Order: sequence, then C-alpha cells, then structure tokens
Amino acid sequence: MNRYLKESNFLMVEEGFTTRDLLENLLGELCQESEQQAFFVADLGDIVKKHLRFLKALPRVKPYFPVKCNSSEGVIRLLAELGAGFACANKHYKPDPELVADPHPAPGGPAARVPFSLQAEISRVQGIGVPADRIFYSSPCKQVAHIRYAATHGVRLMAFDNQVELSKVARSHPRARLLLGITADSIPSAHPSMTFGTTLKSCQHLLETAKEQAVEVVGVSFHLGSRGLEPQALAQAVAAAQLVFDMGTELGHHMHLLDIGGGFPGTEDTRAPLEEIAAGINSALDLYFPEGSGVDVVARPGRYYVTSAFTLAVSITALEEIPMEQPGSDEEECGSKKSLVYHLSDGIYGAFSCLLFDSPCPQPRLHKRPCPEQPWHSSSLRGPGGPGEDRIADGLRLPLLHLGDWLLFGNMGAYSMPASSLPSTEPQPRVSYTMSCMAWKAIQLFQEKPPQTEDDRETLCTPLSCGWEMAETLCVTPVFAPAGII
Repeated sequence: MNRYLKESNFLMVEEGFTTRDLLENLLGELCQESEQQAFFVADLGDIVKKHLRFLKALPRVKPYFPVKCNSSEGVIRLLAELGAGFACANKHYKPDPELVADPHPAPGGPAARVPFSLQAEISRVQGIGVPADRIFYSSPCKQVAHIRYAATHGVRLMAFDNQVELSKVARSHPRARLLLGITADSIPSAHPSMTFGTTLKSCQHLLETAKEQAVEVVGVSFHLGSRGLEPQALAQAVAAAQLVFDMGTELGHHMHLLDIGGGFPGTEDTRAPLEEIAAGINSALDLYFPEGSGVDVVARPGRYYVTSAFTLAVSITALEEIPMEQPGSDEEECGSKKSLVYHLSDGIYGAFSCLLFDSPCPQPRLHKRPCPEQPWHSSSLRGPGGPGEDRIADGLRLPLLHLGDWLLFGNMGAYSMPASSLPSTEPQPRVSYTMSCMAWKAIQLFQEKPPQTEDDRETLCTPLSCGWEMAETLCVTPVFAPAGII
C-alpha cells in the first residue's frame, strides 16, 4: 500500500499535549527572533476524527475532498492515506502571462501550457501518488486547456450541465465519464444560490446529445450548499436524480454514480449537526437508490473536514487611534473615547481569504491575558494592504494591544490557503502539523494493519484530537479504503 503520510510529515505529540501548547512553543520562539509572520497550527487528529465520524454517519457515501478548500500538503496526504478521493476545479484562473508549462506533456507533443490553478490542484494530488481514478474534475465550466490537461493526466470523471460543455468534452476528452449536474429549478426547496446545473426539462436532450456524440454519462451531480441541506430539499434532489438516472438508462447510458455535493458543517455551532443531516440523506438514498441498486454515492465535504483543525496566529504590526465623536459631549470627554484600528501581519489576500468566500470572521482570542481593570475599546482589524481594501473585521471589543502582540483565530481551515493569483505580496503562512499518538495508531488500525498490543487496539475508541476540546469519542470499524470508483 502506498504510504502517503509518514511520521516525518507532522509532529507526533503525546496525549495531553494540546494545540495551545504547540502554539505557545512556537510563539515563544518567534518572539525571541522578533518574527511577526503569520502561521497556522493544524491538528491532523481532528481530521481523522471527522473522517471516522463521516463514515459512521454516512456508510454508503465516499468522500471526495475539494482541493480548493484547503490545498495544504499535510491535509492532502492525510486524506489520501485515509482513502478519500479528491475534487479538483478551476480556481482563480490566471491570465496568459501567468501560465505555467505542463511538466508531463503528451508523448511526441509540445509542452502544453495550462492555467496554474488546475495544474496545481491535480499535480498536488498526483504528485504524492494518488491515482487518477480517485480524482473528480468537478467544475461544470471548463476551459479546453483544462479538459486536455485532465485527459493527458488520466482524469476521466467530470461534470457538465449544458451542451457547450458537452461538446468541448466530446472534442477534447472523448474517454471522459460525465456526471450531469442538475440545478435548483429541479429542486423546489433548494437555496437560490444553487446556480450551476441544468433543469429536468433539459436533461433528456443533453443525454440524447451525449449518446449521439459517443460521450459516456455515468450519473448525476447536485450541490445544495450549506444552506440547502434540509431534509425536504435533500429528498427532492435525490428524487430528481433518480428521474435523470431513468432517462439515461433508457438511452443506454450506464448510470451508476450519484454525487450529492457538499455543504456539510465544519463546526458544531450550526443549525443541524452532521448526524441529523446524514439521517435525511440516508433516508432519501434508501428510498430512491437502495442498497443493491448498483449505484455508488459520493459527496464533496470540504469545510466539514478542515475548518476546526486549523488555528491561525497573526501579529499586530501597526496601530491607529481614532477619536470617537460623541454627540452632545464636550471636547475633553470626546477625546477620552477612541476607536482602535489594528493592522495584522496577514489579511484578506492571504490567510483571511476565507472572508471572500462568504465566511464570517472568527472571533479573535488573545494570546496574552489582559489585566482585569484594563478598559476595552471599540476595535477594527485590517490586513497589511491598507485600511480600505484589506478589511478583516469591525465592531470588536478588545483591550489595548501593542505592536508585536499576537491574536489567535480558531476554525480557520477552510478557504484560508491563499491562491497564488490573489494580489498579495506577503509570504504565505507556514503550517505546523501535529497529530496525537492515538490518532496515528487509529490510522494504522483503520487501514486494517493489526496493532501489536492490547493497548493499541483500545486507541481507536479514545479521543483522537490533540485540540482544546473533544466533541466526542468514536469507535468505528475500518470499513472504507476504496481504490477508485470508476
């Protein structure tokens, strides 16, 4: 078996050593060196726990992780080790001057030049040895160069939702296996933000056209998003997918794969926990695609896997004091009240790029405990890019902080790895990966590698995360290690 993750890829810690302990150690070193660059601490054990929880809640669903959500090497290696697939998409396309040479050109052909983003996502996954049959090119809007790049690298599973995309695939990648995306118009209860996909009325024509062009359609894809995973919307989406399956089967397509998308919550403070969402999914699958129907089911959980595993540490690099005008107050009283603007060592074009994806800014935690009698002030956070264009947060209540002080932000694992096309001149924050001994042993057992001692056998039923809080204890039989689904 290919070992994607090795002990040299992370810091192994004993039980009781927390993420906070590691942060304290790293901050101590940085303070001695007067270093102010932002950095992440990633608890890989938290991702192991999430994976086992996902498989327990949705035993029929195979996870495909969206690389655009978090492309850090430690995350990719861990999920590959756990047997997950990967969904690659067009992300932050760069114009011609930024194109990069294809390191694996087709034999006898010129070195194709492809957009950096797709090449980066697929090469990041394949670079550690993940086979092409565990990669899903999930974007419904694809450039011809992207399609050709995927074909050259053996990636066959793709999505489409209109005749233009179908024709591009037919010309550039005739061996592709396609999933037909359906839209919110087919699912009355879906959230309006579900913009990609085609209507049920158009499915018949697209399936017929695919047959005429000798392109293989193997299933259906939909994505309800985090605001659409309600039981009624889920049931309607799966029911609509079954209708499309019937259409495709009648036309001679081998329909055997259903993609239910993503939107699974990454933190516990959400309207519905994973188990409640999973109950609705399982009920719909049992009704419309029961076991034994020959249909494989995949999902694309992104935020779910990585949000809570990452903590970001940023330092204060500049401070502005702005007097607050109080109507009806005299000049002396007005001068005593002020608003503080703190400039941080990273911003929305870096680690806080998650704010560009409609994510709320997490509440900062103070590295140093303030004095109880110290007053708190109205405060704002800005990145290094300037007060207007790099706005992180407003309306915070914070004590007076100083240059070189550090702020900690939890739940920063999703969409916080800045894309290379974002206009930032700052170096990317480094990531320090950690995992508890228990979590590492759980991975061994999960892969059906028998532990050597009775103590080892007990570790899979103990907390796996080295984080500050443990949501629950899991005990899951190792059930999922797919080699590929197509």
